[in-house]
Amino acid sequence: MTSIRMIALDLDDTLLRSDLSISYRTKHVIKRVAVAGIVVVLASSRIPAAMKRFARFLGMHKRPGYLIGNNGTIIQESSTGTIIDEIRIPPESALIAFDLAHAEGFPVQLYENDIMYVSRANEFADYDQKLTGLRQVVAEDFRDRIAAGCHKLLIPGDPMILAPLESLLRTYVGEEVSLFTGKPYFLEILPPKTDKGTALEKVAKQRGIPRETVLAMGDSMNDAGMIQWAGLGVAMVNGDARIKDLAALVTERSNDDDGVADIIERYVLRGSA
Repeated sequence: MTSIRMIALDLDDTLLRSDLSISYRTKHVIKRVAVAGIVVVLASSRIPAAMKRFARFLGMHKRPGYLIGNNGTIIQESSTGTIIDEIRIPPESALIAFDLAHAEGFPVQLYENDIMYVSRANEFADYDQKLTGLRQVVAEDFRDRIAAGCHKLLIPGDPMILAPLESLLRTYVGEEVSLFTGKPYFLEILPPKTDKGTALEKVAKQRGIPRETVLAMGDSMNDAGMIQWAGLGVAMVNGDARIKDLAALVTERSNDDDGVADIIERYVLRGSA
């Protein structure tokens, strides 16, 4: 057994196959490391409510582990459901971002509990609903909900037209929020200096786990924070070329071919019984 004491895994296109399932091989490998005392963390742009079915499939509701949701704005214990840390976007900044997006003709989404609120119906929200299993509600009081506080805003749209909007938002609120695209068609707005890496660091500190004993795996630029922070940062071979450049290691297998299980077997469980 190696010295790895914590493993953080992105969900979509990393742990999950294209059909949003987890293979039994991968489930078995993750169970082995958990039984060995290694802390398992699921880190996603999804909210915790949309992560729980995967955590339960892995048995994380029966043992200590963590769910990092909304790309780092919520940290929840997998076995108890207790939120150990959360952070929200400054309301003033969130409202400016919404007003700019709305003026440019973009819909906006926010998430509360197991509901996805949208400022207006759109095809991307329908896709997000299928992806996450969340209930979609078109909210007439959307701006009021933002003013009340939110963990994350998401602006969906064609990548070609999202890019100019991202530049506009960086000009007006770039110092007050974190901006990035988890998927090319989803522009996400988070609290300042917040990402999966900052959240993973909080979990590691709480558990007294040194950075160099943490392994993190992901496929997109929203995984950059945790891949760069972890002692061993791994990018999926099917991932964004930019994240591969940042990672210390790139998988040989894709998310559809047990890439996560392969890395854990080779770099964590090698030599163990």
